Amino acid sequence: MASTTSASLANLLRAGGRVPTRRKRILHPGSVGMLVGGLAVIVGSLLPWVITPVGTLSGTAGPGLWTLCGGFIAVAGALFPRRWFAIIHALVAGGTVALVAGWQLVRLVQVSAATDAWGQAMPGIGLVLVSGGAVVLLATAVRLLRTPAVVEGG
Repeated sequence: MASTTSASLANLLRAGGRVPTRRKRILHPGSVGMLVGGLAVIVGSLLPWVITPVGTLSGTAGPGLWTLCGGFIAVAGALFPRRWFAIIHALVAGGTVALVAGWQLVRLVQVSAATDAWGQAMPGIGLVLVSGGAVVLLATAVRLLRTPAVVEGG
């Protein structure tokens, strides 16, 4: 009996008087989807959004700065271990990015129709990547909403 007590006391003293606690989670179930979607949006915001015969138009020359901010919001939500925080970040970032990308696609169609230059201005890889990232973010938000919250027991 004495050896058991002295062994546990020795372990406690070796640990500096601290009792080992359970590690907190850094990631949540939607972290991977939010990281993939957020990084796709960030990279796509920096790439060309419109390809014309004369050259390309970069996303950062206009609304790509808004999508760049949305991508960073998504990455921040992926790295914070709270479920509702992640859902809100995924919905806000994904919805905003989808709205901006859709607006740019509609604007591209309007300009092509007004100038009767169909096929001269095409969506670039950046606009496609941003749109795909928005879809991933929104799908992750829906998945997080549909899955029940996990309660950690002590």
